[in-house]
Amino acid sequence: QVQLVESGGGLVQAGGSLRLSCAASGLTFSNYAMGWFRQAPGKEREFVAAVTRRGAIRNYADSVKGRFTISRDNAKNTVYLQMNTLKPEDTAVYYCAANSLVMATKPREVDSWGQGTQVTVSS
Repeated sequence: QVQLVESGGGLVQAGGSLRLSCAASGLTFSNYAMGWFRQAPGKEREFVAAVTRRGAIRNYADSVKGRFTISRDNAKNTVYLQMNTLKPEDTAVYYCAANSLVMATKPREVDSWGQGTQVTVSS
């Protein structure tokens, strides 16, 4: 059974930074593309970033390009999201996503979800 556990969320002022982590178990981690999605109150879940199985290719939503960096450590079965220059509009629940073989950029494409971690950016 695939389990994804996020951590690292919290409250931060605009312009600040946070680093999210997602620890995966119950899967052969290096066989899965990993990603992050987010969902703000009253809005649909949206794509944030994704990385291929070996970390060679990364994909970002336009809204976070240049500010967020996704990375992974296959030895630790963990994917990270470094978030810099945070804005109030980044406030959302952030979800870790695992997808067999290819990167998912739409929620319906995701195989497994974490439980989410809250990120709140104050102005």
